[in-house]
Amino acid sequence: MRVVLAEDSVLLREGLVRLLGSAGIEVVASVADADGLLRAVDEHEPDLVVTDVRMPPSHTDEGLRAALVLRSQRPALAILVLSQYVEERYATRLLSTATGGIGYLLKDRVADVEEFLDAVRRIAAGGTALDPEVVAQLLLRGRSDPLDRLTRREYEVLSLIAEGRSNTGIAEALVVSESAVGKHINNIFAKLDLSGADKDHRRVLAVLRFLKV
Repeated sequence: MRVVLAEDSVLLREGLVRLLGSAGIEVVASVADADGLLRAVDEHEPDLVVTDVRMPPSHTDEGLRAALVLRSQRPALAILVLSQYVEERYATRLLSTATGGIGYLLKDRVADVEEFLDAVRRIAAGGTALDPEVVAQLLLRGRSDPLDRLTRREYEVLSLIAEGRSNTGIAEALVVSESAVGKHINNIFAKLDLSGADKDHRRVLAVLRFLKV
């Protein structure tokens, strides 16, 4: 896996380079601003971009805007956005661009090395990884009608899918069997009218419906 990293904090940027490198993930370029990010992606054509939301010069949404440009130019490019705080409008804009290869995590999650690396690999493989706090904030906007068809347990399962958990992880979190999780997921797909799609693709589409994107 080849990664381009954009982060204006020197300490965090170098820490991420070392962390990813120790896991066998090649960081082909690390930059400090959005312009550098766009140039590095053009030059190196990475598999994954990891970028901060706020970068110079205004420290508002430069990283996010660069990510949106890259996504429009390269729909297959996986993107992981890191943010200091939950910023709902940025998460929504990013999630609305595609059905996979997208992640939005709070920077605090980097401290949990295994969880962070798992998210990186999942996103690069075309999956999603959303911070639980981001999911919680997006849910404050209310539930759409199709979601009202779900039982409480199905809703819990879908919430954990939105966090990027596997069936095994969901089973462990809810203290149920994996077969029970599979049945809940199939019910969710049916109730959200996603029964005809590819299984992995349906998971992502279900998450987008869940977040009302």
